[in-house]
Amino acid sequence: MKTAIIGAIFVDVKGFSAVPYAPTGTNIGTVHIMHGGVCRNVCEDFGNQGEEAAFVSMTDNTALGRDVRERLARTGVDLKHMLFSEEGMGLWLAILDEHGDLVGSISKQPDFSPLEEYLRAHIDEILQECGSVVLEIDTSATIAEIVLDSAERLGKPVYVIVANLGVIANHTEYLGRVRCFICNNIEAGKLLGKDLTHKSPFELLDTALEVSGRFRIPSVVVTMGDQGAVYYDSVTGEAGHCPPIPTHMVDSTGAGDAFFAGTVMALNRHRPLWQAVRVGTQLASATLACDQSSCARIEGLLD
Repeated sequence: MKTAIIGAIFVDVKGFSAVPYAPTGTNIGTVHIMHGGVCRNVCEDFGNQGEEAAFVSMTDNTALGRDVRERLARTGVDLKHMLFSEEGMGLWLAILDEHGDLVGSISKQPDFSPLEEYLRAHIDEILQECGSVVLEIDTSATIAEIVLDSAERLGKPVYVIVANLGVIANHTEYLGRVRCFICNNIEAGKLLGKDLTHKSPFELLDTALEVSGRFRIPSVVVTMGDQGAVYYDSVTGEAGHCPPIPTHMVDSTGAGDAFFAGTVMALNRHRPLWQAVRVGTQLASATLACDQSSCARIEGLLD
C-alpha cells in the first residue's frame, strides 16, 4: 500500500564554494536553485525507488511550484492531496564548503494554515488509502495532533522525520505515539539536553536506548554521519551499529532524508530494524555521491 507523506516543500538555494571556505570572506563557487524540503526529498526517494507514496503538501502557483509538482509526478508520486497556496513553499538558503559539507543555512517557513484546514477535513480519507504515515513533525503542533489522532484511530504506523525541532522540542509527548523515531546525534542531544557530537557508536547505542525509554518509543535510530548509525528495537530487543559505506561525497544535502526514506521503505516491507537501517545506509551513500537531493533508482535495493 501507499505511504502517506505529510510535510513541507522548500526551494533550496545552495552555494558551493570552490575554494577553502572563509565564513567572513568572499568565496568563489557556484550557486544552484533546487527542489528541497525533507518530505519532498523523501517523496522523491520513494518514487525513484518504485515505492508508492501520496504526498500531502502545498506549492504556490508559480512556474517553480508547478515544476516541483511535475518532477514528483514523473516519479509516480500521487499528488491528488497537493494544495495550491500563495505562501505554500518555504525557502532554504544553504552554504556548502569545498568538501560539500553544509557550513551554514537559513530557513524561511511556509504558512501551514491552509494545510491544517485541509487535514482537518480529509485526514481519515487520506490515511484509509495508505498503509503507513511519514510525518514531518516540525510543521505545526496542529498538524501533528491531527495526523497522530487519525493514525491511532485507523491503526496506521507513523514514522516521524524532524526538520528543526521547533515543534517536537515543546511536545516530546508526540514521540510516544510513533512506531519508529529516526534522528541524528545532534537532534538526539538536543532532546536529551546533552552534547553527543563526539560520542562513539558504542556510547550512542546507550543514547538510543535512553531515547526509547524516556519517550516510550518502540524503536529508535540515531545517525552519526561518517560513523554510521545505531538502532534499538524495544519490542524485539535487537540493537546494534551499522557502519557507513565508504563514499566519495559530492553533496551532503538530502543524504539524511535518503537514509530515513530507505529505512521506512524496508520497515513497510516488514524487514527487521537492523536490515532496514542497512537499506537506509545504502540509499544515503548513493545520495552523497550525486549532485541532487535524491539519487537514481538502485536495482535490488529492497530485495
